[in-house]
Amino acid sequence: MISDKIRDILNEQINKEFYSAYLYLSMSAYFSEIGLYGFSNWAKVQSKEEIDHGMILFEYVLGRNSQVHLAQISMPTFDMSSPIEVFEQIYQHERSITSSIDSVANTSDNECDLATRNFIDWYLKEQIEEEASVSRIIAKLKAFGQEKSALFLIDRELSNREYSYPEY
Repeated sequence: MISDKIRDILNEQINKEFYSAYLYLSMSAYFSEIGLYGFSNWAKVQSKEEIDHGMILFEYVLGRNSQVHLAQISMPTFDMSSPIEVFEQIYQHERSITSSIDSVANTSDNECDLATRNFIDWYLKEQIEEEASVSRIIAKLKAFGQEKSALFLIDRELSNREYSYPEY
């Protein structure tokens, strides 16, 4: 059994992961609407990964004989003005998720819950990868994104992203 503090912060994180999935799905729709189907694919794959992240947390809470309390998922909001601005918002969102995961790790330390602390380490590493991946896309968009042919090539590159279940 986990403490109430750990249960509550993990339930909050579950909600944040499902919100992230919803956010990326809305971004996928935006990219499809403007004809950037590779960008849309990237966001759709990201959405699936966020669902997986939420479900891994979900199963962990249940596996520790605690309760999952699903909360309402807020409507996603983002500025849909250009691919670079959307990806800069993605980066800020991922940084907020990193901060949230850090809070789970700190709470685990404070509660002397070594099992949860060990469990959350995967998420800490995952967030490093998430931020780096988005940073690379932003760098390409800043360098080449104003050129329509370059945007086409970036879109084509992002269309190659394939979903795979996370190796937790």
